[in-house]
Amino acid sequence: TEKVAFSRYPDLLLIELTKLENPDSVQIHVWYHGQPQNDALMNRFLPLGIFVALLVLLGVGLHLDPREVPSPLINKPAPDFRLPDLKDPSRSIARADLLGKVTLLNVWASWCSVCRDEQPLLVDMARRYHLTLYGLDYKDERADALMWLQRFGDPYLLTGYDADGRTGINYGVYGVPETYVIDRDGIIRYKHIGPLTPEVLEKTILPLVKKLNHDPA
Repeated sequence: TEKVAFSRYPDLLLIELTKLENPDSVQIHVWYHGQPQNDALMNRFLPLGIFVALLVLLGVGLHLDPREVPSPLINKPAPDFRLPDLKDPSRSIARADLLGKVTLLNVWASWCSVCRDEQPLLVDMARRYHLTLYGLDYKDERADALMWLQRFGDPYLLTGYDADGRTGINYGVYGVPETYVIDRDGIIRYKHIGPLTPEVLEKTILPLVKKLNHDPA
């Protein structure tokens, strides 16, 4: 960890910024150094301390790439779910379908404009590299989603229809598209926020899938 302490009023107010081992995480501590002479002085500096802390948090946040925000689910079991299949509601897709093989779970929606940019890559990826790819249709209308797949291509073995978004929320989805790499034991090993790119595919996802496929079960 790395700490930086600063204060405009060192005798009264101390603000300490601690950078954790995770490069995207910081802790901010604000406290009084010394004893104010009266409550009025305390009330004067308390809002100042809060305001300065908020400014520091804003400054840190502006330097973070939202696509690189770490997920708390990395290296943890993928949340359990069971959803109706988008194309055939009499069928279902569940977490158990993801076990026993390295899989990719792609979260998308017909109302997502950037999903259109990603779809040709997914179609080519599934065909060229024979990856096991499942879809999660997030907060969508079934008819719109079916028309969207017909227009832009369907690379998925099955697509879970997450109409109310509860499964997506359990997976930490806050925007689409998002893609998860899940190992044979159902552990989430990687999450990509935003549309996949050829660079991400070649440099990150394919090497990771290859590694997980060769790791001992």
